[in-house]
This record gives sequence, structure tokens and C-alpha cells, in this order.
Amino acid sequence: MRNQEVVKIFNDIADILEIKGDNPFRIRAYRRAAQNIDGLAKDVAEISAEELQKIPGIGADLAGKIQEYVKTGSLKFYDELKKEVPSGLVDILSVPGLGPKTAKLLFDKLNIKNVDDLEQHAKEGKLKGLPGIQAKTEENILKGIAMIKRHTGRFPIGRVLPVAEGILEKLKEKAPVNKLSIAGSLRRWKDTIKDIDILATSKDPHKVMDVFVHLPQVKEVLMKGPTKSSLITNEGIQVDLRVVDEGSFGAALAYFTGSKAHNIRLREMAVRKGLKINEYGIFDVKTEKKIGGEHENDVYKIFEMHYIAPEMREDTGEIEAALEGKLPELVEMEDIKGDLHVHTKSSDGSHDIQELIDAAKARGYEYLAITDHSKGLAVARGLSIDQVLEQNKKIKALNKKLKGFKLLSGTEMDIKSDGSLDYPDEVLKQLDIVVASIHSGFRQSKEQITKRLVSAMKNPYVSIIAHPSGRLIGERDAYEIDMEEVLKTAKETGTAIEINAYPLRLDLSDMYIKKAKEMNVLLSINTDTHVTFQFDFMAYGVGTARRGWAEKNDVLNTLSYNALMKRLKRKAG
Repeated sequence: MRNQEVVKIFNDIADILEIKGDNPFRIRAYRRAAQNIDGLAKDVAEISAEELQKIPGIGADLAGKIQEYVKTGSLKFYDELKKEVPSGLVDILSVPGLGPKTAKLLFDKLNIKNVDDLEQHAKEGKLKGLPGIQAKTEENILKGIAMIKRHTGRFPIGRVLPVAEGILEKLKEKAPVNKLSIAGSLRRWKDTIKDIDILATSKDPHKVMDVFVHLPQVKEVLMKGPTKSSLITNEGIQVDLRVVDEGSFGAALAYFTGSKAHNIRLREMAVRKGLKINEYGIFDVKTEKKIGGEHENDVYKIFEMHYIAPEMREDTGEIEAALEGKLPELVEMEDIKGDLHVHTKSSDGSHDIQELIDAAKARGYEYLAITDHSKGLAVARGLSIDQVLEQNKKIKALNKKLKGFKLLSGTEMDIKSDGSLDYPDEVLKQLDIVVASIHSGFRQSKEQITKRLVSAMKNPYVSIIAHPSGRLIGERDAYEIDMEEVLKTAKETGTAIEINAYPLRLDLSDMYIKKAKEMNVLLSINTDTHVTFQFDFMAYGVGTARRGWAEKNDVLNTLSYNALMKRLKRKAG
């Protein structure tokens, strides 16, 4: 897929235009287009100009630029624009909290052209004294650079999974494969991925490898062999493909899916039973006889334990639970009855309510919560009190006409820096659902951030805390927060904590999902949809929930509409 290449180019264009002080509306157009292409299930290279213009935020001009890049491999406007600023200056904007004006200031005053220059100047204390830069600013810049380095070489799952699925689709179409599966950390739904592992079986491995290394996604072939090949995609992601024997496919899938720690535990258990487990199968050490490996579950059956779902294979207690017959029945996509965090074009979404209803019904949902931003978030065109009450009336009227589907009237309400809420209680009590979240003051102390969330949860009308840690994977670290205190308050007040399924958030993280489950804190898996195709992000949220051992009963939006409304009213008293 060429989507991520186009996303990067449009974001780079927006960054360069910002550095140059260009028209804010023009800059916003490129960012919106990039956001709406990011995560698009279909390859932009396979979409006509007319179809491209149906994507929100893509007009004739941007559609033309996309087609120019797809057809020629370059974009003249972008190439010319890049000549106007030092290349490293755009990279500086990847440092959290460092905007275009500051980047230009650093270049003009200190000739800082790249992240390495920036880090050196910050370490030496040479930045403070410039307008708007203090010692704390230098400290935050160094923290941001450290975060970037931690994520170097790893990619958010939302950028990797579409690439992997595109490769699988081409292999099924063009190569003589029998069985085919993603393995590795991608199959375990980790939030960041280093590389893609793919396993296959075939009667003609040479043909499979030949197709693989000539896929349109290939930027560089690292190695081509009779049963294993490696390549780098246009997005810079390494992909390893192995063709294994039919009788070994299950063992190989288990071996290349489990984390290192999980696999070591299994091998240690095998040794104690006089067995050997590897990617080729399960063997009796004394007789060297192969006793299993065709099916993945062979690996677990040999220890008289139930099959362990890929998402759980991290050696965090899943083996003990399997041996004791206490594995959770993990939540499934089919369990989700609706989405409780969705935006319309009344705030910063791209569609009207009817378009969202149609998209939700197409996915088999029973209900949908309309949660446009509140008035305090001006950048997202947050609704005034009059506007949210008018929307509430419209939704109530629509519900009288809808059959087999219900809307919830709600808001994504801003939690202000002092912990107060954006709407008064007399407004909130008229809504069906209130999703509360933090959008500012990320650098407040741990105590302040925690106090804001705790205060919001103590309000009887707050139903859900959205994206609770504020992280953006690879772009912004979570703010400092006492998550234990937040979960404790959520339990005491009956407030649900969101698992935000947007692929760059996946917030709550799996570690705290598991903690929330242990504390009997209710979870809610939502997509934060702004464009209808983002409803498909629910899979990322469910995958993350499964990594945290969440079951159907742990998740608010697995309830039927009537049960959901009773649950929400119980919180409101």
C-alpha cells in the first residue's frame, strides 16, 4: 500500500508550510487529508481520482497530487518545497511540544538543523534565554528526543498491519500457497512492531519466494532463499517470509508467534517431560520421534492445557492459568454492540449523523453514541451549550424514527486544567452519556493530572474517561499519572475507563487493562471515529483488550442497548 508514503508526504508538506508561516487553512487541509488517508483500508494506488475526492478532506487538487505520486513515484510540489528549508528542520518537529515557530527560531538564532544539533545544544544549556525557552523547556525537549530514540526501529501497529494484510492478499492472489498466516508480535497485537513475520506452506516454495520478492511493496530485497526470504517495504518495514512443511506449520506458528519468554517457558516444560519443542514440531527426546506439530494447539495439548490465545503469549501468568484451567474467555469483535465515542462534522468529524448511523449499522451495531467536543476545545470546533442541547433534541427525535438501532446523545467533554468540567451539571444530566477527557495541560505534575481525572470521575454524570494516559505512540509519551489512583476511583464511582482504539493511541495500555480487570473496573472499547472508515479501528481496540485479558463482561459496550442505558443511569443515580 502507498497510503503511508502519501501520509508522510502530506504531513511533511504541512510541517514545511508551518515553518514558512503559510496560510493556516492550507496547512490544516494537508493535515486533515493525511489523517483521513492514514488507516484507510484500501490502497490509494487502486483508487480513481473521482473516488479519492469522496474521502473527506480530499479535493481535486490533493487527489491530483496523490495520483501524481502514485504514477511517478514523486511529487513536484513536495520536491520543490523541500528545497526551501533544511531537511533536518522537519525532523525537529517530531520532538513533542516543539512547534514550527520554535524550530525556525532555533535555526535562525543557533543554526540548529537537525535533532542531533538540538540534543547537543539542549544538553549544554544553550537553548534557554531564547524567547519562550526556559530550563524546563530544555528538559522537556531532551525527554522528547529520548522518546523518539526509544521508538526508533519500531512502528505503530496501525502502520504495520495494513502493510502485512496487503502482502498476504497479494500472496494469496499470485503465489501457490496453501496455509498462510501472520506471526510474531503483530499476531500478538503489540502496540509497536519491529518487523513482520509471515508463515506459509506450499508445494512450490521457489515460486512463492519469487512472487514475494517481486511484490509492488518491495523497496529492497535483503535475502532470497529456497524457503526463507527477507525484504524491506516502501515504508521501511522488514518482512520475513518462511515456507514450512505442512506437518510443521502449527509448531512453527506457535514458535514464531510466542514472545521469547513464553517460548522459553514451554521449552523448559518440554524438557521436564522428556520432549523437545521447536519450529519443526514436538519430538520425543529418547526416540527422536515426531509426536506433533501440524496444528498449533498440539503444542498446548501436549501439556494438557487449553489453547492460549496469541495476544496472551507474553509469560505474564497465561501458562499458569492454562495449566489450572483458568484462562479467560477473551472479548471478541462479535461481542461489541456499539461505539460510544464518535464525532460528527458539527465538531471535528467528517460526516453528519445519518452517515454515521449507516456506517455503524453496516457493521452490525445496535447503537452509537454521538460525542462531539465541548466548547472549551475551540481547535476542534467544540459545541456551545446551545449547540449541544440542540443536538440532543435532534437525536431524541431521530430515535423515535429509527428501527432496530438507537443513538445516544452525548459529548466528549473537556476536563479543564483546574479539574472543572466544560459544561454545568444541568446540561450534562440531559445527555445519555458523557465521555470526559484531557486535551491540555499535559505537562502538569502527576498530582495535578491525577486530581483532574479523579475530580471528573466523581461527577455523577461522567460515564467514561477517554484516552486516559494521553499517549500518542511514537509521538507523545503518556503524561505523568497515578493510574492506580485513577482505577481505584473508577471502581468506587462506577466510571468506565476507555480503551481508545485509534491505532496511535491504544490507550488504556494492555498492562493497565489487566490491572483494571483485576480491580473489577469497567472498560469501554471505542474508536474515537472522525471518518467512517475509522470504525474499522475497533479491531485494534479489541486486540489491545485481549492483550489485557479482558472478557466480554469487562466491557461496557458489549451490553445490549437497554442494559447499557440502565448501567449509565445507575452511575448518574
